[in-house]
Amino acid sequence: MSWEHQYTKANSVQLHYVTQGSGKLIILLHGLFEFWYSWRHQLPSLSRQFKVVVPDLRGYNDSDKPRSGYDLDTLSADIQALIRTLGYEKAHIVGHDWGGEIALHLARRFPNSVDKLAVLSTPQPKRWQTVLTYELSQRWEHLQRNWHLLALQTPGLPQWLIKDNLPSLLPYLFQHQAVRKSAFTQANTELYQAALQKPGVIPAVLQHVRHCFSLNDWLSNWRSSSQLSAARLKPPTLVLWGEEDNLVPAAGIIPPEFSDQTYIQHSIPDCGHWIQQEAPNSVNRELLQFFA
Repeated sequence: MSWEHQYTKANSVQLHYVTQGSGKLIILLHGLFEFWYSWRHQLPSLSRQFKVVVPDLRGYNDSDKPRSGYDLDTLSADIQALIRTLGYEKAHIVGHDWGGEIALHLARRFPNSVDKLAVLSTPQPKRWQTVLTYELSQRWEHLQRNWHLLALQTPGLPQWLIKDNLPSLLPYLFQHQAVRKSAFTQANTELYQAALQKPGVIPAVLQHVRHCFSLNDWLSNWRSSSQLSAARLKPPTLVLWGEEDNLVPAAGIIPPEFSDQTYIQHSIPDCGHWIQQEAPNSVNRELLQFFA
């Protein structure tokens, strides 16, 4: 059985999702500049034992693209509503990159909706801004590698920058940042480009980026951390990351004290940021063992 494309209304927006399999529910959440396709290697493997649902996040690809609602409270409410709409009380949640931050927020805000939690290539909560400045005083090359993330904070510039430079931006973001270069073919990159070029996607993606890396949020959280952010995780948690990730350094990965339950940390050698696409067999094995 191959995967199917479906739509449903959740939290007042229509979400497009791809699904395969039956049984307990697993929801996979993609990161910035991606869409459901980033989980293409996990769908067939996980669906042998679970019902797998992979949504396009609000604003991406074939999901609705409203003007607002790109903050973590709303994005996590989207997923909680999706779980209920699919007829489930709870689900295993897997998130990569910004999708991992949404998964963490969901687990704190709606702990009864999350069975087990897996986060991939995701820094500690409220630490996304640290990604931009990590070791800048010692490592100028980190700023050189991640200049595009800083540029996206400039009002007015990014839409023009992205629209006119997608053919060069995406190979840099995916192929250049990947350690295992074969993970991204030209055909793969063209699919990501087509998804980003759909009407309304780029303005929505930029809202995701600005909420993710908001300097105003950074200063606010620096002054006073929210009670929700400080709450420990209730579900059993698996943390995976690539040892050669240039976008999320290992120093920022979530520490064990964030969890009250079973906590597992595994790194994957010779692997960059796009972990589920660069090392799909390793990621699938870790997920199946954790969710068993």
